[in-house]
Amino acid sequence: MRHLRKLADLSGYHLYASDGEIGELKQVYFDDQHWVVRYCVVHTGSWLLGQDVLIVPAVITAVDEENKRLEVSLTREQIKNCPPVDTALPVSRHYEQEYYRYYNWEPYWIGDPLAGAASYNPPPKTGEELKDLEHPHLRSSDEVKGYHIQAQDGEIGHVVDFFLEEPEWTVRYLEIDTNNWLPGKKVSISPAWIQQVDWASEEVTVDLTRNAIQTAPDYDPITITSRDYQLKLYKHYGMKFDQE
Repeated sequence: MRHLRKLADLSGYHLYASDGEIGELKQVYFDDQHWVVRYCVVHTGSWLLGQDVLIVPAVITAVDEENKRLEVSLTREQIKNCPPVDTALPVSRHYEQEYYRYYNWEPYWIGDPLAGAASYNPPPKTGEELKDLEHPHLRSSDEVKGYHIQAQDGEIGHVVDFFLEEPEWTVRYLEIDTNNWLPGKKVSISPAWIQQVDWASEEVTVDLTRNAIQTAPDYDPITITSRDYQLKLYKHYGMKFDQE
């Protein structure tokens, strides 16, 4: 069953390993080519002296909305001994190689790039995963918040949040604030309509006109999760809705 969750609502959820609490969800790193969440950034607090750790979505076994907690199929010892990461810097392919090698998982860039997280298979014996073939397309959700939206005919707002869809943990929609142009209105767009993300200028270019965005169906955090709203949204933009 698919679940659409707003990242802002998930932020602050407590993560629990099989033997105790790990910390709080801080943000996510997503792939800006396939728009899949690759890592959850967890702030450990006093347990690991405030260190941040990365958790792949595949190990999240349950989302407890009532208690605001995420269950993880790892032990605290495993997490404690994984390669340390500095979330103030971009996540490098070298770090990812060390991370996946530590857990003995097949890296996502070796298998299906659209997979939501690692598969639990032994890594290839050829060692091809150790070659830095390309720079990882990983972006911080905190970084992208605030990026300006450039339509075909001008600027029309900025990114304020993301809607993540389980079980693949894809970025299903970006929430856009258009208050500078349309007082009080927020809209949602699919990453499928994004042409380019320019990290230097902090802009997201979409293949839509300002008028199309201005006249999009009204959005709120409740209606966006309904199939009726999503069908209406895609129809408005002349796009095919391909979700079951």
